Amino acid sequence: MILHVNNVQPDRTARASSVVSTLIALAGEGKLPPQVLDNLNVHLDWVQYKTNFREAVSVRRATKGDELLPWIEVGVDLRQVREETLKEEFVRALNGGASDPAGSPERVYFEPFKPLRSCMIWDFNRLFWQHLPLWEKAVGHGFEKALPTGQSDANHPAAVKDSVFDFWTLLKDMDNQKQLPAEIFVLEIGVGTGQRAALWLDCFRDLDRERGTQYYPRIRFLLADYSFPILDAAQKTLRDHRELASFLAVDALDPFKSLSFLRYKVLYIHLTNVYDNLPTDEIVIRDGQLYLVEARAYVSSAAAAPICEKFGVPPGEFSRTVNRLVDVSPQHLGLSTLEENVGFWRAVWDAIRLEERFVSLEGISDVPLPANIRPSQLETFMANAASNQRFQLSSGVLESFVNTIPLLHPRGHLQVQDIFVTELADYPKIFRGPGKMDGSVVNWVNGALLAEVGEQAGYDVHFAPFHYREGSRTSILYTTHRE
Repeated sequence: MILHVNNVQPDRTARASSVVSTLIALAGEGKLPPQVLDNLNVHLDWVQYKTNFREAVSVRRATKGDELLPWIEVGVDLRQVREETLKEEFVRALNGGASDPAGSPERVYFEPFKPLRSCMIWDFNRLFWQHLPLWEKAVGHGFEKALPTGQSDANHPAAVKDSVFDFWTLLKDMDNQKQLPAEIFVLEIGVGTGQRAALWLDCFRDLDRERGTQYYPRIRFLLADYSFPILDAAQKTLRDHRELASFLAVDALDPFKSLSFLRYKVLYIHLTNVYDNLPTDEIVIRDGQLYLVEARAYVSSAAAAPICEKFGVPPGEFSRTVNRLVDVSPQHLGLSTLEENVGFWRAVWDAIRLEERFVSLEGISDVPLPANIRPSQLETFMANAASNQRFQLSSGVLESFVNTIPLLHPRGHLQVQDIFVTELADYPKIFRGPGKMDGSVVNWVNGALLAEVGEQAGYDVHFAPFHYREGSRTSILYTTHRE
């Protein structure tokens, strides 16, 4: 048995030490077969998301075709695990059907194994944003209250003010050089409550009046989101700037599809906490061998029983009812009332977990990369990877990025506020997701790979810390055409 102690903070070493002692004792008690111990890798993590998709003890097996490989990985979440039951949970997890394609009889599965990007959790993520008012009414607060500080860094007044000043400075320079177009296009993808856009336009209008430059009336501010409830709410927030603002239904994975008429015209594109909400695959490297993470969503039978009882769903119909929820929406689920439908949705989301396996890949050419991303780009990125590594491909982010940058004016820039991993070596330092944020999914973004893709596409990509809030893990990505 090999123990990997990952991202354990100094104030949590006592618990980690106790867990390690328990596992070593377990190995010496003869409760695990020698062939299991010889191939066992145990990873100790502190999963910082209070709600996530992991059990306290999770088993992950590796496969090659139809063959089950001897290597076994067990993840232990130090946040959830209870020392008094660790031995029992550990043995039960190893014997719980991880080697059986049919899975454990103690779990209700909703889907077969799929690449992580295609897993059902992303259907729930879509459900959350498309039916946000129902969720917010049920929980009694707006979605931003679920953020660690109860509000979005996007709306930080000093950050917005600096963004406005930088943009005005660019416009002034272009004006002096007779390069400023008659219409000044600004694009925000993922508009949240609309508060940032309103604050940005307020600040820009005030600065423009102060400097007497008359740029404000020429602004064409486009707010793009795929959630109609979000767009409706933002429209009310921006009523003071309604003559300049347009509200567009746009898929963040492919903005160019809806906005191709703006090719090379947008001078400023902004996103906050959009990239961390886009689907992603994950890659695992173990002893130099590549694996793709596949997952299937489930709820434990112990958690499913009270949900079924509370909402009057026959246990044999539980899986079908969950699939119906993501297929037809909460309004048409068919329970006694809409409140019951939403309550069922929230209860399932709270209980849902992911069972993972690692599927062996022959090489980089077998990695499922987004369109327009070449295997050579991933190969360059992975040149410095450790022999044992796990990281997000940030598939949806790469797709969004390559489908956004064609909109940029030659002097325009893309600005993204999000949680980025800017060095591949930083991945083991803390858990990077996926986690749950209210009713949505959150993942850290592979900024290192994104920078590599941007560089090979002819763009400069660099990161700066979000220094406006002490302790913030947000970074700011800046992308411009390479001169």
